[in-house]
Amino acid sequence: MVPNQTSPSDAPRAAPLGHTAQAPSIYLDYQATTPLDPRVFTVMQPYFTRVFGNPASRGHDYGREAAEAVNGAREAVARMIGGSPLGLVFTSGATEANNLALKGLFEQHRDRARHFVSCRTEHPAVLDVLAHLVERGAEVTWLEPDRSGHIDPDELRRAIRPDTLAVSLMYANNETGVVHDVAAIGAITRDAGVFFHCDATQAAGKLPLDVGETGIDLLTFSGHKIYGPKGIGALYAGRSRPRVRLVSQMHGGGHERGFRSGTLNVPAIVGLAAALDLAENEREREAALLKKQREALLHRLRAADVAFQINGDPVAGLPGCLNLRFVGVDGAALQQAVPRLAFSRGSACSSAVPTPSKVLLAMGLGAIEAGESLRLSLGRFTSDAEVETAAELLIEAVCRLRDAPDHAATCEL
Repeated sequence: MVPNQTSPSDAPRAAPLGHTAQAPSIYLDYQATTPLDPRVFTVMQPYFTRVFGNPASRGHDYGREAAEAVNGAREAVARMIGGSPLGLVFTSGATEANNLALKGLFEQHRDRARHFVSCRTEHPAVLDVLAHLVERGAEVTWLEPDRSGHIDPDELRRAIRPDTLAVSLMYANNETGVVHDVAAIGAITRDAGVFFHCDATQAAGKLPLDVGETGIDLLTFSGHKIYGPKGIGALYAGRSRPRVRLVSQMHGGGHERGFRSGTLNVPAIVGLAAALDLAENEREREAALLKKQREALLHRLRAADVAFQINGDPVAGLPGCLNLRFVGVDGAALQQAVPRLAFSRGSACSSAVPTPSKVLLAMGLGAIEAGESLRLSLGRFTSDAEVETAAELLIEAVCRLRDAPDHAATCEL
């Protein structure tokens, strides 16, 4: 359990670089990464200094104490996701976990099945792995999301073939916050007898995670998205119905039951468990607060009569995520116009690299529409005052840019 030494609202914040105390920057990029919660850091500290042993060195107390910490964290994380500790593999993050899940599954089963089903709105940590596997002989059927980012369960059923190995679909989207019905997907994959891999990086700590209830065979997530440390993540590989078997992608020591060699990062593993425990305990309260702040931001924009559209599901989605298109305003120009606001563009679009968001394009937006989009993501340490200030800054910048005679969206295919 995480010591309740400070509440989230009381947690100290570092002064943003490049801004004065009178005009601090406002962090609205929690989908990209989160700050380490001070309570998590407190739990981690002994494992940087006092408990420094190698958990593989069990012949002495230093190693045994470190191993006990890892085992305790493994049991805690497994319990919180409804799985067995024996199915949990600690990795350097969700990207490595996705690589191990998909490559390991393919190499284990390639003689009998080489077909995957996925969606173009997946994170590159899945898209690029599947592209690599296609070069190795795999086939992928890509589902087409609707304008709100959802997939059709009937289309998923039709896409599954006799040689389908796995369905790979995320729990929640990193750009739009759209949430897939993973329980329905799990039921479909169970009926079809194929594996279900789910990248839950954006859902962990924000939505219920239970591999048993959802039918997820391979679950991946990361610590730095749940106010834990960077450089740590996990893969859960189910142990029944059927047992998931993988080929290791990293050799040299046989750690993590041979799935992932390398000395275990004990402080980060302890931090991952502490962060997930904290997030689970505060999930409902935090979600309610973020939804309230999200609606306050939207209400302020509507009251100012600012023309915008919500990309994704306007009702159901991650509580603190907003992907907005400000009609007629280039996202890159808007980002430059409000340097106090730290957010990501829904399109990685600029005059130098005119590449629209693949997620938004897959949802049916045009290149210009995607270029007019941005992602605002609120989090644990976002204050009501910051939401109000952010709305005011956006309104002022949008109106100013729309009035500029030479302003135009710069995104092209």
